[in-house]
Amino acid sequence: MNHSNTLVQTLMSLPIFEAEWVLWLLIGLSLASVAVMVERVIFYFRHKVDADAVRMKLDQYLGEGDFEGAASYLAKFDALETNVALFGLREYQRGPDSVEELLSGAETREKLRYSARLSFLATVGSNAPFIGLFGTVLGIIRAFGDLSVSMENAGGSVMAGIAEALIATAVGLLVAIPAVIAYNAFAGKVKTIAGNGELVSRTLLSHLKAEDTATREA
Repeated sequence: MNHSNTLVQTLMSLPIFEAEWVLWLLIGLSLASVAVMVERVIFYFRHKVDADAVRMKLDQYLGEGDFEGAASYLAKFDALETNVALFGLREYQRGPDSVEELLSGAETREKLRYSARLSFLATVGSNAPFIGLFGTVLGIIRAFGDLSVSMENAGGSVMAGIAEALIATAVGLLVAIPAVIAYNAFAGKVKTIAGNGELVSRTLLSHLKAEDTATREA
């Protein structure tokens, strides 16, 4: 029995059983999450385009058979909607089937760029509550450990320790909730942008297929 008590006391003396480091970890994750949110907002703002206006202008160039002019126009932007179409437009001589394959690959690459660091927000949102709960467990263990050492003012000491430990759970939730909200908002944003990009790409494909059909019938 004495050996067990010695082992418990030894474990509780380790730094990992101090709940403070959990709070600092959560604070660090919170700051990192905010940094990712700000960076993503700035990124989406800087790469924002009017997809409908771009599609109409591209349709006009392609209707006139001015593929070079269309490529020059799209090259003015740096957005998923324009980059995907531009990638296929530069290889339009290969035919619509080859261009369609190129567009699919380009769209995947652009989605990765637009989804960068969103997995971090998802990870923080799903794991921060568990980290906070872990801190709470450590705090409760510490509170009962202090109780076993001294029975004076036992009730107040334990309640104060448990209340302090619960702060970790609250902080974990406080970190997780904004991260989850931001992840869902950004994921929806990427989905919308990708949909607009597909519309622009399909505009290019429709012209290439129409031109290919006309050439075969001629």
